[in-house]
Amino acid sequence: MATRINPSKVIAVGLNYLDHAKELNMPIPDRPLIFMKPSTSVIGDGDAIVYPQQTKLLHYEGELAIVIKDTAKNVGREDAARFIAGYACANDVTARDLQAADGQWTRAKSFDTFCPIGPEVVSGIDPKNLAIVTRVNGGVKQNSNTKNMIFDVYELVSFISGIMTLLPGDVIITGTPPGVGALEVGDTVEVEIEGIGVLKNKVVLAS
Repeated sequence: MATRINPSKVIAVGLNYLDHAKELNMPIPDRPLIFMKPSTSVIGDGDAIVYPQQTKLLHYEGELAIVIKDTAKNVGREDAARFIAGYACANDVTARDLQAADGQWTRAKSFDTFCPIGPEVVSGIDPKNLAIVTRVNGGVKQNSNTKNMIFDVYELVSFISGIMTLLPGDVIITGTPPGVGALEVGDTVEVEIEGIGVLKNKVVLAS
């Protein structure tokens, strides 16, 4: 049975893959670029992603998720691993047209169902060298490795815990590799990460 994740908050990281920055022809950030998704955006493996009426351009973003084990505040990079319960697959679903229109990311990233996480929380793996693949209707759209992250998981836990207290069950999604693209109603999107499994969700029309 898939693990259900119920964080108090989801902290997301933008532009955190070297190959994605190259794809966008953007400079490498000198510190993590973070934003937040509400807990109400979180769904699990097999749950439906709802395509809202407010957008005409829905995108997938396959990502590695960090699940926090213990309350973390001002954690040093060297101590970060002991605050991590494990890792999961995530999809930072985004209304790309709303992101462009608003000039900031909150509305575009925050709709209900816009943060699938699963299928399990897995520990005992090396988060710095994991293959990550996103497929839509079986076709590969993203294909990279977490070794291409600009800021690794331990740097992210340290940086974010220096800003806000991370509570048990909170989630950090760590950025997406190149190849983001559109989803349509009826599509099935899968995020597969080596050693973790496959997160699978279908896109349905808002009622």
